Amino acid sequence: MTVPTDRNADIAQPDRYRWLGWFFVTCILSAAGLGQTAQADHYVWFGCYTGKPPRGEGIYVSRYSEESGELGPTELACVVKNPSFLALHPTLPLLYAVSEIADLDGKPTGGITSFVIDPMTGRLTQQSVQPSGGKGPCHLSVDRTGSVLLAANYGSGSAICLGLNTDGSLQPVTPPKEDGPGGFLQHSGSGPNKGRQQSPHGHSIDPTPDGRFAISCDLGADRVFVHALDTNAATLANHSKAPTQPGGGPRHFALHPSLPYGYANNELDMTVTAFGFDGKQGQLKPIQTLSTLPDSVADRAGFSTAEIAVHPNGRFLYVSNRGHDSLACFAIDEATGKLSFQGVEPTHCQTPRHFALAPGGRRLFAAGQSSSTVTAFTLDPETGKLSFTGKSLKVPTPVCILFSRPLVADASRP
Repeated sequence: MTVPTDRNADIAQPDRYRWLGWFFVTCILSAAGLGQTAQADHYVWFGCYTGKPPRGEGIYVSRYSEESGELGPTELACVVKNPSFLALHPTLPLLYAVSEIADLDGKPTGGITSFVIDPMTGRLTQQSVQPSGGKGPCHLSVDRTGSVLLAANYGSGSAICLGLNTDGSLQPVTPPKEDGPGGFLQHSGSGPNKGRQQSPHGHSIDPTPDGRFAISCDLGADRVFVHALDTNAATLANHSKAPTQPGGGPRHFALHPSLPYGYANNELDMTVTAFGFDGKQGQLKPIQTLSTLPDSVADRAGFSTAEIAVHPNGRFLYVSNRGHDSLACFAIDEATGKLSFQGVEPTHCQTPRHFALAPGGRRLFAAGQSSSTVTAFTLDPETGKLSFTGKSLKVPTPVCILFSRPLVADASRP
């Protein structure tokens, strides 16, 4: 495939027609109510840690049926080293993955790769690769317009913004101007946990819906940073920051889908912090911190939180607890943004590093890194209650789950 170097360059003609055709067919079916039915299928990809068994070889793909709630057999979608977090382009059939490594082509950096999705199989073909600008990239996201990709480097405590070409391929990082920002931003700060917080450790970065800011949790700094984001120039700049309690170690962040609140799960002390978010000013204000475990769990040695997600209806929030191997559920007060603890549900897998709400919001899947299984739950959107289905899927060391958009009937396009 020809990869343009200019962000505004044309994509290759065959790919342009294929992508435009897919886009217009999807729009027509959606408008007719045919592309969003309960019978829609989706590809689902699993990122994993790679190496000797039981580790995997790269990214794996399965197929999910909304009608039955079943996951089909898995197969290897592509070979890539330590693809520990995945993201989709908002409109093009492209998938992005970090390579959580400390060395790329002899340089002290991790990698970020874009892949073209085969619409008939869900398999992946490498399109472009760029360095992450730091060691151990562990999270990435794409803005709603498909203009930029954001990634967080855990090992180096930094964040990076990469521009995307019109075909979705990755551009090199924007160098800083004389008196202006560039695409790379180094965090600073530390915390009281001597083993984990002697230096910054960027753990996630997500754009706000309007693309004006990027919210980045830094475990080492005990801070949630709000960076100014320029999607046209593909740059990041320091803007504001909000603290969590000392030693909390913020990991991932979830904005409420419609109200001015956001939530960070704190990895080190097994808590979640609720924030008020002023989207115009780009300011976070902590309003509450709660435990993700019942008070009856006294011994929490070796436990840590991992993933966080708000249900699409905005009424419930979920956090995964590693060690305790459970999913915590919280109800969200729409008037205040505060949380009320509803209890925990065992994940029936070991070390749930990640989980994902399936399309439709009625099922949840948990990725057990240590058990090499993905377990299935039904979810009641009226009560938030999770119920284990008794079913699990073998996947080598799964650490990320990503669902595609609905597949167009018969054409099997993502």
